[in-house]
Amino acid sequence: MPVEFRDLRWAITASQHRSLRQAAETLNIKQSTLSRSLRNLEHRLGGTLFERSNGGTRPTIEGQEFLDAAQRIVDETEAIAARLKTRSRGESGRLTIGVHSSLSAGNLRATLLDHRRHFPDVETHLVDGSSDYLISDLDGSAIDVAFVAEPNPRWRDRSLLVWNERVVAALPENHPLTGRDVVHWGELRHEALLTSQRGPGPELLKLLMSKMGCSDPCQLLRHDVALDRLLSLVGADWGILLVLESATGAAYPGVTFREVHDAEGPTRLSFRAYWREANSNPSLRPFLDLLRERYPDLSADTDAD
Repeated sequence: MPVEFRDLRWAITASQHRSLRQAAETLNIKQSTLSRSLRNLEHRLGGTLFERSNGGTRPTIEGQEFLDAAQRIVDETEAIAARLKTRSRGESGRLTIGVHSSLSAGNLRATLLDHRRHFPDVETHLVDGSSDYLISDLDGSAIDVAFVAEPNPRWRDRSLLVWNERVVAALPENHPLTGRDVVHWGELRHEALLTSQRGPGPELLKLLMSKMGCSDPCQLLRHDVALDRLLSLVGADWGILLVLESATGAAYPGVTFREVHDAEGPTRLSFRAYWREANSNPSLRPFLDLLRERYPDLSADTDAD
């Protein structure tokens, strides 16, 4: 006959108290019920687990070996159950997040830090890439949620407007435009601009073209490198780079940042969180709840299909 998990726990409790009366009180059961359970367990195992006398109930040598093994089984089972419970609530597990903006400052950095504080047992894995790359990974279930600048027409599932970031020009420190408090779009027309297909580069280039009113607004120097290398090129006076304000939290030698304005003031790009409604990862839902809590003014009317 199989041994029930409850019988193991009751036998362990009996061995700890050395008194069936005290053990039964701890378990909140009748002493006769506990005594009968122990005898049934011994019968199923075909051996004697306890020596019974007027002085109490003590494990036999064979019984102690069994109870030591039973304790390991109970501890491991309870630990597995606890992990499963926290996993089902999204309090542990793994969450893969797609990003394409800097983490040196801004809302994305603050959001990730807040999530880490609330859910320290969730392993967060970050994937970097362009908007189209992240949307493709999201569609293929390679990532759970992606933060992308500007609406993506390819996406037909769930999304949430979360924040916006100002557009900033990264300038060589000796450039004449560093003498201004802000830079206007028209002042970039005759400048050499560094661009990349990585990160928010395509969105910033599209914005530049719309502000300049032509498809070839200025001299574009294309490089297939990451943001930190592009900023290093700015510091080496290779050109100007358009970035988002989240990139200004780190210092780069020879680089000065200035906001880019139009006639109405600072230029901003909005960010949305994208995810699949059918995603069954338990860690995703608490993360989305945290987003709605952090950005209630934006999320109230913009949680879209």
